[in-house]
Amino acid sequence: MRIVFDLDGTLIDSAPDIHATSNAVLEERGFAPLTYAQVKSFIGKGVPHLVHQLLQASEADPNGPLHAEMVAAINARYERAVGLTQPYPGVREALAALAAQGWRLGICTNKPLAPTRAVLRHLDLQDAFEIVLGGDSLPERKPDPTPLYAAFAGLGEGPALYVGDSEVDAETAARAEIAFALYTEGYRKAPVETLPHDVAFADYAELPAIAAQVAR
Repeated sequence: MRIVFDLDGTLIDSAPDIHATSNAVLEERGFAPLTYAQVKSFIGKGVPHLVHQLLQASEADPNGPLHAEMVAAINARYERAVGLTQPYPGVREALAALAAQGWRLGICTNKPLAPTRAVLRHLDLQDAFEIVLGGDSLPERKPDPTPLYAAFAGLGEGPALYVGDSEVDAETAARAEIAFALYTEGYRKAPVETLPHDVAFADYAELPAIAAQVAR
């Protein structure tokens, strides 16, 4: 029995740290800070996409030489950008309950691997997951289903459930043809009913029962 989770917007609310890091990098280059809502809407497709959106919102060339420079600058800060990040309510309890039910747990995120591991260590969640794949672990990243397939392969055989919060996660699960539970309190921009999903939930206390239903 296998469950793979997205990270940002699914297990953890990291938007405050990503917002602060993004604005620090922008301000170093003479740009005005962007709002929390703006930066939050850019999360989910990895750092190159984030920087593209930051530059575009700052009326700068998103494909110019600043792009690579800012990707490197954000990546350099990313491992330390953990102080404002918290797990969503009920996440710790749900992970413990799932493990007790016999589920093997993994993570498949577009966040780079080093900051992914750093934030899991900071939150003392690193031991909950048997496999952790970041956006730079493979040449492909979500919504390409390849990383999701790899994460599930690392967990062995059995029923499979993917848990995510966004349009990217919904598309990834649909392309992989894997059952998808949509966490509705994350960084999704589109209405819930417009995203393909098998079940939607707002409270992590519901997830063990959802998983048990998938297993049946």
